[in-house]
Amino acid sequence: MCLAIPMQIIEIDGYVARCEAKGVRREVSLFMLQDEELAIDDFVMVHVGYAIQKVTEKDARSSWELLDEILVATENDSVPEDA
Repeated sequence: MCLAIPMQIIEIDGYVARCEAKGVRREVSLFMLQDEELAIDDFVMVHVGYAIQKVTEKDARSSWELLDEILVATENDSVPEDA
């Protein structure tokens, strides 16, 4: 299974962007989106260090909400019932 995380572009230098999601910053390659118009404050889906798709802010926020729900559900599953 592959997982892409939505991140917001905060800096661009050629085909490399500094992106942020929930306080975490990463350098991301924009090479795969070189035909896309990208700007600071745009949102992209990031998979293994590469931006693979431009998304709307609404879609990014929806993805974050779903990922948070999965995290909470996973944390709850790891607690023994008799604890």
